[in-house]
Amino acid sequence: MQRIVIPGEKLEDKSLRIEGTIIENGKTYSTLMSSYDDEKKILIPLEGLWYPISGDTIIGRIQEDKFNVYIVDLQAPYRGLIFSKDSNEEFVAGDIIEATVKEMDKTKTVILGRPRRLTGGKLLYVKPSKIPRILGRGNNMIKQLTAKTGTRVTVGMNGIIWIKDGKVDLTTEAINMIQEEAHTNGLTNRVMSLLEMGV
Repeated sequence: MQRIVIPGEKLEDKSLRIEGTIIENGKTYSTLMSSYDDEKKILIPLEGLWYPISGDTIIGRIQEDKFNVYIVDLQAPYRGLIFSKDSNEEFVAGDIIEATVKEMDKTKTVILGRPRRLTGGKLLYVKPSKIPRILGRGNNMIKQLTAKTGTRVTVGMNGIIWIKDGKVDLTTEAINMIQEEAHTNGLTNRVMSLLEMGV
């Protein structure tokens, strides 16, 4: 059976020599965000996986509403929960929402607050590890992008981006460029050139 483990999580009550682990007091702990196979004793690192941090902005889709709780699909190994008492709006399955991470409980369920419905627009899925580059230092990259294209953009730290109004296709092209070339020099200038040509 495979399960998602986070850094510091205990894998076994005995010492096992597995890459990506440490042994303390005869027990084995993961040092990586990974998938762990309990039977085969294999740890598979999950590259660029989003790990929820209190205060993170996320974008998700309402899966269902039951017992005064909304279950949210976060496109991640965790599910999100919104308690009806924490929302000023009522949602239905399929609604796209923006919300803020309050905490992650022991069952790896992400408790969300301050939800609001996002109507219309387009969803773009990117690697969560690329989000900091898409935002830029001090959110400068995304500010320049929206200023040039006239779009409204909400960036979820879980790798989902909502784009509406203005030049949606140009914004999408620019974000895809940032994701694909995040590791290269001179990226900001290339993105600005793309935007200038497309405006």
